[in-house]
Amino acid sequence: MNILITGCNGQLGNEIKLLEKEYTQHTYFNTDVAELDITDADAIEKFVDKNNIDGIINCAAYTAVDKAETDKETCTAINTVAPAYLAAAIEKRAGWLIHISTDYVFNGTKHTPYVENDTPCPDSVYGNTKLAGELGVQKLCKRTMIIRTGWLYSTFGNNFVKTMLRLGREKETLGVIFDQIGTPTYAADLAKAIMTAVKKGITPDVFHFSNEGVASWYDFTLAIHRIAGIKGCHVKPLHTAEYPTPAMRPHYSVLDKTKIKQAYDIEIPHWETSLVKCIKLLEG
Repeated sequence: MNILITGCNGQLGNEIKLLEKEYTQHTYFNTDVAELDITDADAIEKFVDKNNIDGIINCAAYTAVDKAETDKETCTAINTVAPAYLAAAIEKRAGWLIHISTDYVFNGTKHTPYVENDTPCPDSVYGNTKLAGELGVQKLCKRTMIIRTGWLYSTFGNNFVKTMLRLGREKETLGVIFDQIGTPTYAADLAKAIMTAVKKGITPDVFHFSNEGVASWYDFTLAIHRIAGIKGCHVKPLHTAEYPTPAMRPHYSVLDKTKIKQAYDIEIPHWETSLVKCIKLLEG
């Protein structure tokens, strides 16, 4: 197949690029904004036709959650409008689309893991634009697989793990929120799940993916420091109210992964197991 990857320079896009070497039966077109402007419908259609694209993995997203509150136009263009253009273009070729979404489509008021058919109720501009993106792609492309994830980190780009490693070495004390609960997701594990879906044939539906287990940002930080051998930084638990942000964050965004595990017969590692792998790669 000829597969178009959007957002190839992001955390997930970079992890998919690494896996392409294992799945050499396909031809990949790795693009970011320099190669393809996904907010331009004509540019997408021309690219898809010219390169005989069979499927699209859309890793591109506007993820600056707080900035989105005052930059709704750009956030909407990338998270809502662009995915619809991709879906419409690939539908004309009877192709498939894998679209990456987020735990932010929920407001986080549940106390048990979110399943795919829970009613979305986003609390932020980012969450609203991602939900609108989901609805658009499902409407415009029959063979659409949506994967919601959260708390993504990797060896690529800027992310929480890299920030906590740096701050742990720079500061004597650090305050981290303890009353927001979710699951860290290693982008390499998500990339493997995506490539498994491509190999086995995508199921048009909504799926959840994160690593196994649960943590608060505080727990996550303590694990990062412990694994990296950082001992000189005292981490203090903070309430969300002590660290106000422009965008509302879900207090509880644990995702139930049963559906994707059963559909594709995959085993998902515990978040600490994957965190060890990532830190080993980062620390060399």
